[in-house]
Amino acid sequence: MSSGLQSAAYIVAAVLFVFSLAGLSKQETAKHGCYYGIAGMAVALLATILGDNVAGLGWIIAAMVIGAAIGIHKAKKVEMTEMPELIALLHSFVGLAAVLVGYNSFIEPGAVSADMHTIHLVEVFLGVFIGAVTFTGSVVAFGKLNGKISSKPLQLPFKHPLNLAALVVSFILLLVFVRADGSWFALIVMTAIALAFGWHLVASIGGADMPVVVSMLNSYSGWAAAAAGFMLGNDLLIVTGALVGSSGAILSYIMCKAMNRSFLAVIAGGFGSSGSAGGDEEAGEYREVQAADVADMLKNADSVIITPGYGMAVAQAQYPVAEITDILRKQGVDVRFGIHPVAGRLPGHMNVLLAEAKVPYDIVLEMDEINEDFAQTDVVLVIGANDTVNPAAQTDPNSPIAGMPVLEVWKAKEVVVFKRSMNTGYAGVPNPLFFNDNSVMCFGDAKATVDAVLAALLRD
Repeated sequence: MSSGLQSAAYIVAAVLFVFSLAGLSKQETAKHGCYYGIAGMAVALLATILGDNVAGLGWIIAAMVIGAAIGIHKAKKVEMTEMPELIALLHSFVGLAAVLVGYNSFIEPGAVSADMHTIHLVEVFLGVFIGAVTFTGSVVAFGKLNGKISSKPLQLPFKHPLNLAALVVSFILLLVFVRADGSWFALIVMTAIALAFGWHLVASIGGADMPVVVSMLNSYSGWAAAAAGFMLGNDLLIVTGALVGSSGAILSYIMCKAMNRSFLAVIAGGFGSSGSAGGDEEAGEYREVQAADVADMLKNADSVIITPGYGMAVAQAQYPVAEITDILRKQGVDVRFGIHPVAGRLPGHMNVLLAEAKVPYDIVLEMDEINEDFAQTDVVLVIGANDTVNPAAQTDPNSPIAGMPVLEVWKAKEVVVFKRSMNTGYAGVPNPLFFNDNSVMCFGDAKATVDAVLAALLRD
């Protein structure tokens, strides 16, 4: 393939990636967005492996076959609840790839002109630094999301000065690396510092901020890919990395705004790290109901709002929830869903689960669209959600989640909370909603209790 044809193919792939991001911004067009992304990646891969200067084509094809086999296996095996941790793990691969590309580019710089030599050294150094931070940070995020690492933020003494020192020393090493015309000592020491920095950065962030962290790491992986593109002289990799990096940064900003937190506040530490969280202590008396009672409440309601959380995802309760929704709507009940921007462990997690269960898109509303309607709602079902429906965010200025926008479910006439126990949520913050006069608790596995509610509705 000629260089001109390859450049044209790269432009087509870049346009398809832009269409993919545009399609993924809405539920109705998300499937088409995925198709655009797949097509763009296929064009990019073909243009790259058929290029004029590709060496070791057999090894490349072998790696692609092995990677595709692993990817197909994981795609078929992974549960939707495991998707956030899988994405975090994939981000780590991008970071590791950037580190390896950086070292390879340092060992064999190729045809780099004298006037570009210094710039190339800076590219290598920054690419390795970003990639190393992304790698270890993503591994820690993976561990926190799948429970192998505690969701509580790591509180090392002088953690902020340690982070600042890591950045300052890395900058000094960059100057040494460039002035020495490439120094193995500076590069290796920086790599070790960056790996430790990435680990500490994410380990110090609390569980409730994990959705923002995954988005943040998505941005890091994009910039790591762009850095690799500069080192390899690949324009498409630069453009693609910049698209991923900028879109991840924008999404992180949107999520921080939804949580009423600054990006720096997230980096500085997570929810649940202050002494006022209160552990699992109860703050009043709660009322318990059974599934049959919930079914009666739903039958007598004119309007119902369902607010799902990660507990629904873990229990795979979205399918009976969809059936309950269908039954109630056929009976003339106005049923809608309220989705908090950081519900679950990943942006859009709840939307995907509900779409998987064939819940109509038009009744799945974002927090800003539905919050004013709770006061006119007869029954709210809180299924596996906790921190995103916590009134302490508005009523307790000392709460770790003070100021965070939440779904104002407590304004409804009746609130039913589906939970396994009275334990606090992922952020470790007590929820006074459970003890409100208009709230009742329905304990048990979310799917089992929702199945029981569905069975009660079908009997009548």
